[in-house]
Amino acid sequence: MWVRVVGGILLCLVGVVWILQGVDIVSGSGMSGHAVWAVFGTVLVVVGVMLLRAATIARSTHGV
Repeated sequence: MWVRVVGGILLCLVGVVWILQGVDIVSGSGMSGHAVWAVFGTVLVVVGVMLLRAATIARSTHGV
């Protein structure tokens, strides 16, 4: 379960950074200003949220 939580949090954090770089809020890298990174970041955030949700469901079904 903790792997899902940590993985979900890390994916969400990286996804948010990529979104901010893609929309050029965070500048200074080759990713800045390229909208494709915002799309990739959104996908990472969605997968991260799904992992966090799966961890929550697993916790509630196992009673831990």
